[in-house]
Amino acid sequence: MVSKTARIAFVISEDWFFVSHFLPMLRAARDAGLDPIIITRVSRHQPTLERLGARVVPLNIERRTVGPLSVAASVRRMARILKDEEVDIVHCIALRSIILGGMAANLAGVKRRILAVTGGGLLTANKGFAAAVSRALLKSFIALIVLRGKNQFLFENVTDPMGFGLSADASNVTIVPGAGVDPDFFQATTPPKAGGLRIAMVSRMVWSKGADLAVEAVSIARQRGFEVSLSLYGNPDPSNPRSLSEETLKNWSSQPGIDWRGATEDVRQVWAAHDLACLPTRGGEGLPRSILEAASCGRAILTTNVPGSRDFVREGHEGWLVDPDDAMALANRICALAKTPELVAQAGINARARIVAGFTEAHVEAQVSALYRALAVL
Repeated sequence: MVSKTARIAFVISEDWFFVSHFLPMLRAARDAGLDPIIITRVSRHQPTLERLGARVVPLNIERRTVGPLSVAASVRRMARILKDEEVDIVHCIALRSIILGGMAANLAGVKRRILAVTGGGLLTANKGFAAAVSRALLKSFIALIVLRGKNQFLFENVTDPMGFGLSADASNVTIVPGAGVDPDFFQATTPPKAGGLRIAMVSRMVWSKGADLAVEAVSIARQRGFEVSLSLYGNPDPSNPRSLSEETLKNWSSQPGIDWRGATEDVRQVWAAHDLACLPTRGGEGLPRSILEAASCGRAILTTNVPGSRDFVREGHEGWLVDPDDAMALANRICALAKTPELVAQAGINARARIVAGFTEAHVEAQVSALYRALAVL
């Protein structure tokens, strides 16, 4: 039995991000007998997290400020928290938190660390010399962090470990199906029966997600005479340097067949009204939660052939994969699907079955709880 006094600290940039994606990790920690705290920027979700059994320690972890003085100050503050809270295990979620939390753990002498890579973000999606330099610096930072202590990596797809010089089957690597979804909450519903091919995209409205590609592709399909429509659900992200503007989204929404609807309170209602989930991501995803939710609701997935998306979607089974950054290929696939609604419906059934078989919150909790227990007894 794991000691009830063992304490785990989750380090994550935003409390809403933890609530939307990582509650299975909190349940796994409690199942493993750990005392969880969450170090994060607090917006409005602290009561929810505390109600679920975690203590929240507020700390601003800036997502856009990367100057050395800002980083050093954040590391010192976090190290002080780790010492004062007598933390035994640090679980850092996403790249920036891995850098800050990992360095803080080194400074505070916390040797047991879980480094959860949720995707490469803009460092992966962006190309060119500057992005390559940033990726090299990132790998150098992480190499320094893992020189000390007992480090375990969590990845959401089998490709990302290679970017860190690791193998997906290494002893210090665990592949989890994102954060999983609850199939009892995201239940399958019957697709709408009329209105042509109704496509929805649910994501933050940022460049890397590819909303511009979806808009262009649907516009091409409509110009060819196909009855297709696209609904965009999600808001811009001001903290992302490549966020789309509201002006751009409103301009798209003025085009025939395109409708930007902002954020949704209940994504189940989105999928009840649409036939196909589209996420033409340019990369940088771990395993996109939006496609898991759509799949659990029984919707086929149209996405790009990038790590994460291709770990869930098998071509022609749960959906279809096109090359990233290729609006014409996306348009051609949309036109083909508009002519074969029975294939879309069957792929939705297959997607739901794949969720139940291995992409649920229960699967994630079991994997992560076992990892916590192993670290807690070291």
